[in-house]
Amino acid sequence: MSGPRRTARDLVTEALRLLLAKDMAGFAGLWAADGILEFPFAPADYPQRLVGRDAIADYLRDYPDHLDVRAITAQTVHDTTDPEVVIVEFEVAGEAVRTGRPYQVRYIAVVTAREGEIVHYRDYWSPLAAAEALGGLDELTASFAGGEPNA
Repeated sequence: MSGPRRTARDLVTEALRLLLAKDMAGFAGLWAADGILEFPFAPADYPQRLVGRDAIADYLRDYPDHLDVRAITAQTVHDTTDPEVVIVEFEVAGEAVRTGRPYQVRYIAVVTAREGEIVHYRDYWSPLAAAEALGGLDELTASFAGGEPNA
């Protein structure tokens, strides 16, 4: 007999734990097979929307090669009137691997869970803050969109 299904709040807690552990396969494994990851503030040439656990896993696979997240320095989870939806504010601290620059970025995510899995995750983050640590918008796009930085 299995235990209670993970709530959206449980999934957020586990996602941040896996991020710190650099377990990107485990992180992506929290999504439903047809789950969605969206980046509403993403710059041009950066993925705006990923559909499916496999696409999310592929996108996240090399994340620790670009960003060494060492701490969650702040975290607040807000319940909503919908028990399947939470809003999480968090800040990560670490280092951009290639540049050695500090990486400290705040995020807000709206997470929807059903049947113990993430079905929709809208990730509101600052591409400018990330680009500063990674060495520019071209480097940000190349790191996470599979391209090459412009010369």
